[in-house]
Amino acid sequence: MSLTEYDITEDIHPIDLVESLAAHNEWEFDRVTEDQIAMAVEGQWRTYSITLAWSDYDETLRLICTFEMEPPQDKLHKIYEVLNHANDQCWTGAFSYWNEQSMMVYRYGLPLSGGQFASSEQIDRLIGSAVGNCERFYPAFQLAAWSDRSPKDAMDIAICEAYGRA
Repeated sequence: MSLTEYDITEDIHPIDLVESLAAHNEWEFDRVTEDQIAMAVEGQWRTYSITLAWSDYDETLRLICTFEMEPPQDKLHKIYEVLNHANDQCWTGAFSYWNEQSMMVYRYGLPLSGGQFASSEQIDRLIGSAVGNCERFYPAFQLAAWSDRSPKDAMDIAICEAYGRA
């Protein structure tokens, strides 16, 4: 095998890649265990708590991105409706709301079955997608929670994804 055919990431644990990426981006992080890392990533709207964990059992790299949100209980039905609309627009990952913890959650699992390995580009895209989706829909969640406007109106202010280049 020539040097150009050898992918160095094949020998690197996925959480080691995440740790290198976090250090490179100067994100606050904590290597919780050999198979789990937690970090804080600053967005435009807020700082997001991101945890990535590797499961040998099902060969999946799981990402959970959370931020605190404490909507009034009488607005939860609107939050759930906006969540459904947001999930319809997410190609990867999905939102849910953990009421007991007052946390908005974005989750995604990257299956790497059959001995596949994650690349640093995949992990960077995974984290970027999580933060990007949270940033995109954060205004809609806030509007649903704190205004008298409809969930449809709240979704109308979600930041649209740009396609192409100007």
